[in-house]
Amino acid sequence: MKKVNFFIILMLSSFLNAQVFDVETIKYSGDDNNRINLVILSEGYQESELADFISDAEKFTSTMFAEAPFSNYTNYFNVYAVKVPSNESGADRPSTNTYVDTYFNATHEAFGKPYLLYYEVDGYSTNNTEAKILSVLADNTPNYDVGLILVNSPDYGGSGGSFPMAYNGYWGNNVIMHEIGHSLFDLKDEYYPGDELASEAINMTKETNTNSVKWKNWLNTNSVGIYQYTCDTGNCADWYKPHQNCIMEKIDKGFCSVCKEGMVARIHELISPIDSYLPSASNIEALNFPIDFSLSLIKPNPNTLESNWTLNSNVFANNLDEVSINETDLVEGENTLITAITDNTSLIRIDDYETINIHTVTWSINYSTLGIETISSENNLSIKMYPNPTKNTINFSFENGNNSNLKIEIISLDGKRIKTLSLKNFETESVNISKLNAGVYLANFYSDNALLSTKKLIKQ
Repeated sequence: MKKVNFFIILMLSSFLNAQVFDVETIKYSGDDNNRINLVILSEGYQESELADFISDAEKFTSTMFAEAPFSNYTNYFNVYAVKVPSNESGADRPSTNTYVDTYFNATHEAFGKPYLLYYEVDGYSTNNTEAKILSVLADNTPNYDVGLILVNSPDYGGSGGSFPMAYNGYWGNNVIMHEIGHSLFDLKDEYYPGDELASEAINMTKETNTNSVKWKNWLNTNSVGIYQYTCDTGNCADWYKPHQNCIMEKIDKGFCSVCKEGMVARIHELISPIDSYLPSASNIEALNFPIDFSLSLIKPNPNTLESNWTLNSNVFANNLDEVSINETDLVEGENTLITAITDNTSLIRIDDYETINIHTVTWSINYSTLGIETISSENNLSIKMYPNPTKNTINFSFENGNNSNLKIEIISLDGKRIKTLSLKNFETESVNISKLNAGVYLANFYSDNALLSTKKLIKQ
């Protein structure tokens, strides 16, 4: 997971004094190093109001994790609250000449927009607010992934950017979720955000071809379509969105299916579902049979993780968190046990996703000494097979973190091996299958002779 740049922290510390505040844990799911850590900073709460801030932070957390896909992946998040006191309550509002002394200089009507609640936009740029935010996060919660600012103001407002900000009023919790959609998941507004912010994204496109649009697999499901943006100015007519009732447009709605898919894919990029595994140290000696191998997984709710265990390229077990290896299971010399974890969530309809997102742990067992020589883990293995279905040519591409090669076997349903090829890391290879009979075939993917995945190949 990407963390704050510690070079920046060191630079900030050279001109900002460390500001250490009380931190409360709102939600703890596990080790910060394998969780998405949301940190909520108080703004416009006086010292006497910090108990109210914690209550507001708890209400936001409850609201957020009752909403899909956060509810499905609640175990992937930690939430912390940093009690940063302000000298005065509230936020600035320039139109009424209202200015209050708050820590992060929260200001309504930022950049002339009535509902934009932001910092550092009332003329006092010498406050260097963004540096203050970075410093507070670094000094108090250095493992943060997203810093949120909750403003003690009854007036509707919020903003995205590097540090999502929202008021604490009636719709405040929904506003923060909307803004996190921008900041953490790179979702676009589904009301027209203006020409300067319009671009290709998870939920925004110029593509109108139903066979090519990026959310094609969701069309006509859950009201997903290709809807033109509307507005009075700019180039909004060039752009299209997937839904007409998504929280990225209307704050009282939930996330649409396309946004949920993009959010889950982002969670998978940030977090491995493998929290830990045993044995976890090399050169383990004096192990007695049976030898136990186990995983501690971060499971979605409901659990959609699937595990595939292979021993020496043969399927050994499926959908188990622990297996036992007996002496009779091993061959003399080197043995390889691999577990491959995929998430079979219905929230994802990305083509070949079950082969793109694989997390593995590999154990090498030398039977002659009954010792585990090496243990390695490999995340974010990417295997792509396209187009599928196809008439003439199928393309394979492969990326992984340890530069191992990939072996691919194309097999007919009656078990006959049709084609075997080797694919190097970061390479793409095209295979001509025009002479094959139309029908369904299996493509088996192996790394270091261990079966990682099987994918149906459809020849038209």
